[in-house]
Amino acid sequence: MAQTKRKRRTKHRGNAAGVVETRGRTGRPPTAAERKATAKEQRGARFDKPPSWRSAANRAGIAAGLFVVAVILLFKESIGAAVAIGGFMFLLYMPLGYYTDQFVHRRRLAKRSASGKA
Repeated sequence: MAQTKRKRRTKHRGNAAGVVETRGRTGRPPTAAERKATAKEQRGARFDKPPSWRSAANRAGIAAGLFVVAVILLFKESIGAAVAIGGFMFLLYMPLGYYTDQFVHRRRLAKRSASGKA
């Protein structure tokens, strides 16, 4: 049986001046600065940034929010009590997260300098 649906073919369309433009990059190859970083390089760059209190606060807020929901649903506490416990957990999670990130960051820098990569 013959194929009834034909695949679409890309077209070269001319512009108003009659010049046919091709798709994609047709000029010079991009320089190192213009080229996009690979996913591995982007991941490494993200982990190279030192920790901040803002990122620790964001993470602690998410964790404390989930904790409040868990306390309400699992332990059947009132909303006020759950929010109070969540606030305490936020104050506990924030410095804990920051100093954990700081430890991991320093360890990563030390490992990199020991291996000889700058």
